[in-house]
Amino acid sequence: MRFFGVVGYGESQETLPGSGVWVDVITEVDYTGDVLRDTMKTESGDNVNNDLSVNNSISIVADENLNKHFYSIKYVVWQGVKWTVDSIEVKPPRLLFTLGGVYNGPTP
Repeated sequence: MRFFGVVGYGESQETLPGSGVWVDVITEVDYTGDVLRDTMKTESGDNVNNDLSVNNSISIVADENLNKHFYSIKYVVWQGVKWTVDSIEVKPPRLLFTLGGVYNGPTP
């Protein structure tokens, strides 16, 4: 199955010089690739509703920008939902993302 989606990565920047307050500035870039595994699971916990999680593996041919920022990748948009990236495996020229739960962090 093909993947067409957004990869979001964040760079920490100080809000005002010398303020000591740092925030992630998110940048989103469109990529294409392959979905190697497409699975879904629910996790019961202390919440009223179960947490939804995927365990998808997505392979993307990395360009120079992605190779430069792969350590700061926060999420991947898959089927209209932002999913956290649990792990990244570097297999040049590709990066393999393993997705986890729904991403609830900062966005652009």
